[in-house]
This record gives sequence, structure tokens and C-alpha cells, in this order.
Amino acid sequence: MHTRIDETIARVTRRLQVGNLYVNRNMVGAVVGVQPFGGDGLSGTGPKAGGPLYLLRLLSARPAAAARQAVRAAGDADREPTGSSPAFDALLGWARTQRDDALIAACQRFAELNPGGPARVLHGPTGERNLYTLAPCARVLCLAANGADRLLQTAAVLAVGGQAVWPASAQADWARLPVEVLAQVAVAADWRSDTAAVDAVLLHGDEARTREIAQLLAGRAGPIVRLAALPPGQADVPLERLVVERALSINTAAAGGNASLMTLG
Repeated sequence: MHTRIDETIARVTRRLQVGNLYVNRNMVGAVVGVQPFGGDGLSGTGPKAGGPLYLLRLLSARPAAAARQAVRAAGDADREPTGSSPAFDALLGWARTQRDDALIAACQRFAELNPGGPARVLHGPTGERNLYTLAPCARVLCLAANGADRLLQTAAVLAVGGQAVWPASAQADWARLPVEVLAQVAVAADWRSDTAAVDAVLLHGDEARTREIAQLLAGRAGPIVRLAALPPGQADVPLERLVVERALSINTAAAGGNASLMTLG
């Protein structure tokens, strides 16, 4: 994109769901740690090459706070962080009224480990502004054999700002949730259908169940749906699997007066 108007950059960035957006510069010459590269939707399913989350996916085990620490170390915050979502706060409050110690602990842990937040300014060459942002997966399907694991999954999804999707078989448990939580928890009549809007799946199940769900997702039309699978009862949900990475690279030197850039179509 070519523009000198900051408001245009902000408006386009909000509307486009793309992995990388370049303003007033070409798309070659990316620097590791400054312009992490990777697509979204049909063109990307994993962490960005050269980004703070890439190496974590190559590890069989890592500290619980590794994703948050890696993102924080990548650059300075572009603005002051905002608080958690009303739905997440309502779920934590509801867990306290239910005296659900496991869910309370999970909510508190997810709030501490959430890798998201304001955009990070990546330190790069003079004359460029490079921003790295984590956006929540819009709709995350929560599959579990019991209600406790499903509530845990929902807490993880709401902690990063996404919307949880429950199967219709969990309708009765869904109806027990507070109104503020219901605003961010949908029920899918048939989650197995290709028409069901799902961007990621969070599963608590054994190996056989994991293979079944992986095969089903592989057969869906359209973008690949990412799957994060854990054994039943596992509380350490990898929150970085519930977000998508966005990178914005702006050539600020070109914004001052190079009118020839505006003729490029």
C-alpha cells in the first residue's frame, strides 16, 4: 500500500486480515526479528519465520511463560496495555461464585501468561517503523469429554480475546453461563460441517480422538484449521496457539515527500 496519511494506514490495517502489510516499501529484504514473515488464512498456518514465536514451535517442552516473554522481548509496547475483556472477567467472577477453584486458578494463570496485548515496535533500520501484533483467532472450537476441560478451554480463548464455540451437545452447560460470557461463547449446531465458522480447535482428548479430529479438519474445504490437542485434564493450554501474528512495515522516510510513490498502482 502507498499512502502518506496515517489515518488511512490505521483504517486499512484494522480491516485487512493479512499476515504482512507493507506501506511505501516493497516486500523484499526482510530482516529476521524486524519483519517476521508468514501469511494468514489460506497462505499461512504456523508461526512467522523470524518472529518471536517461531522457535517455540520447534521445542518439545518450554516454560509456561515462554511465549509471553518472547513477545515482550521482541520490542517495546506501542501504547499502554488495556485490561482483560468483560467476558473473561465475568467468567472469573462466575467461577468464584461457583467456588470452582480449578477454573479460578486457570483464569488467573491465563491472565498472567497471555502473550497478547498492544503492538510491539520492533527495532529496525532508521526510516522504518515495524509493528508486531497478536490478534485472537476469531472462533475457537472447544472439544472435551467433560465440562471442566471445556470451561478451561473457554477461559483460555477468552483470555486472548477470542470467541469460543461449543458443540450443541454442551447446550445445557452453556445456558448456565453468565450473560456477559454468553456474548463470547457460541453454540454450533453441527461443528463437523464445512460451513461451520471455525478458525482453530482446542481439544482435550486421547491419541485416538486427536487423530480423528485431525483427519476431519484435514478434509475441510478452505483455510486449514489449526488444532491444539492436549490430554484430558491438562491445564497448561498453549495460549500462543490461539492467536495469529500480524506484521506491519512502514517506510516512514517515503511518507515525507516522495510524490512518485503515489503514482504506483
